[in-house]
Amino acid sequence: MNAKSGPKAAAPEPNAAAKLHAPLARLLRPLVRLCIRSGMTFPALAQLLRELFVNVAEHDFALEDKEQTDSRVSLLTGIHRKEVARLRGAGAPVHEAPAAVSLTSAVIARWLAAPEFTDSKGEPLALPRTAEGDAPSFEQLVASVTKDVRPRAVLDEWVDRKLVTINAADEIELVEAAFVPSGADDSKWHYLGRNLHDHIAAAAENVSGPAPRFLERAVHYNNISPKLAKRLEARSRELAMDALKTANREANRALAKDKGGDARWNFGIYIYSEDADEDGDGKEGAKEGRKDGGKEGGSA
Repeated sequence: MNAKSGPKAAAPEPNAAAKLHAPLARLLRPLVRLCIRSGMTFPALAQLLRELFVNVAEHDFALEDKEQTDSRVSLLTGIHRKEVARLRGAGAPVHEAPAAVSLTSAVIARWLAAPEFTDSKGEPLALPRTAEGDAPSFEQLVASVTKDVRPRAVLDEWVDRKLVTINAADEIELVEAAFVPSGADDSKWHYLGRNLHDHIAAAAENVSGPAPRFLERAVHYNNISPKLAKRLEARSRELAMDALKTANREANRALAKDKGGDARWNFGIYIYSEDADEDGDGKEGAKEGRKDGGKEGGSA
């Protein structure tokens, strides 16, 4: 979004940079932990941040009908003008999902949503490899999404990735692993970037504008027993999956009448549980929230 087209054009809130320091430190802590665990050093991260600061200032904060100069990008970012000139035009991080990720997501979404591939409870049917006529099959499922990839190739890949199993009746069953990329599955890195981007973008938009634009809320309780935390986590998983499946069914069915365009929508849910002192929140700091734990919270 360019500054001319939205809230970014408004003057910053007084002392916004100072107010951002503490939440930003908390937000970045698990990402720094992930960087260290994954072998990304501070110099590599610093270089990435320099490129991003220049790219965002160049494209998202351009003034209407005015050329975005190296001097203005330098003023916005605090990066030396010579360094800005070197980094401008380097390109932004790729937003597109890898082809394999897009295909897998689209086929699974249809399997979970289309009436011909679900039972009376809305659960995905076990599908034969092929079937006569219009009877549902795995071949028909894949063909309803793409004609460019053979269903057998998709099946072989999914069996290898443990997204499906083949039962005693030689039917293909979708398993829970299909919802959660793990292990050596490279799609987990794509979803890390996409989902965190969208969550942070929603929260940032909410604190930047005069009123929250996006729904971004959480229910939270502190100072509870580990046993209760695990029980609440398990129950919230059930509630979350029900919500996601319902949203997927409605969106997938609406696609049939949609004319298409450039808009994008993402409905996400997260669940997190930890010991109070695992992330720098000592027991003493957690006590303060005990009486009002469970209040709906967010960026508002």
